[in-house]
Amino acid sequence: MIPKVARRSAPTVRVIQVLDFLVERRGKRYGLSELARELNLAKPTCLGILTELSAAGYLVRDPNTHTYGLGPALIEAGRVAQEGFAIAAMARAELAELSARYRGTCTVSAVTGGRITVLESAGPGLAKLGVKVGATYDFAPPVGLMYVLWDTDAAFDAWLATPPTVPLRQDETRLRQVVTECRERGYLVESMTAAGRRLYSLLAGVAAHDLPDDLRRLVGELVTSLGERVYLGVDLRPRKEHPVSLLAAPTYGGDGRQNMVLTMYVGRSITGAEIARRGAALVAAADAVTARSGGRAPNRSIDH
Repeated sequence: MIPKVARRSAPTVRVIQVLDFLVERRGKRYGLSELARELNLAKPTCLGILTELSAAGYLVRDPNTHTYGLGPALIEAGRVAQEGFAIAAMARAELAELSARYRGTCTVSAVTGGRITVLESAGPGLAKLGVKVGATYDFAPPVGLMYVLWDTDAAFDAWLATPPTVPLRQDETRLRQVVTECRERGYLVESMTAAGRRLYSLLAGVAAHDLPDDLRRLVGELVTSLGERVYLGVDLRPRKEHPVSLLAAPTYGGDGRQNMVLTMYVGRSITGAEIARRGAALVAAADAVTARSGGRAPNRSIDH
């Protein structure tokens, strides 16, 4: 039985509505009545939100015109956020080179604020993959393996212990083998399945626990066991063609911990030899980003 979490908070959603509205208008100021009307909020509710946000410095109120605009607290919040995403910008050149060489789409993504977020991309066809920059996903099984695969054992175990978003079968022996092999090889190769593509499209931007129970069960039926979609070494033959969805490789921070994932989307069958070439190129790109950002690869013999 999968435990349920609380539904989305309506009051919080309304606060976000106010901030999003003012951000989208790029500095334009609005009065209480205008905001309430534009956002379809009751005036007392809107006033309460504006008062609290102004008190916290996220909004400012002009005492002469009685209009509200974005406040100085957002500058600091934006600065901190920008620092957190700065490393992703360092991957742009590597993504562009990989995309041009293999004529495909490449992305960089990471776990931010407890959710997986697509941070940068290069190449065509991202929308067709059901992925877009800024898209977020639940960081819980069955989604998120590649974001802990090259991290510490403790991080991997914590993710694995997270209540899954959909019912899952679990072959722990194979999963542990996937972890060992991907760490040795340096990259992951995911097989191409219609279920995998549909899963990411379905879960993009929503909390899977908010899905209706019948839909969650349906998604569970589409998803295979954890690790089952990942090719092991024995699965790949140099001259044989294998249906490949994507390849992924990690970048690391200064503490030797995994911090991002570079992904190369394939979406067709390629030979085992071509998989190896692309994997090596992806690892080289990820290593370049790690070095440029001052990170270092972990020493597996001492990092746990």
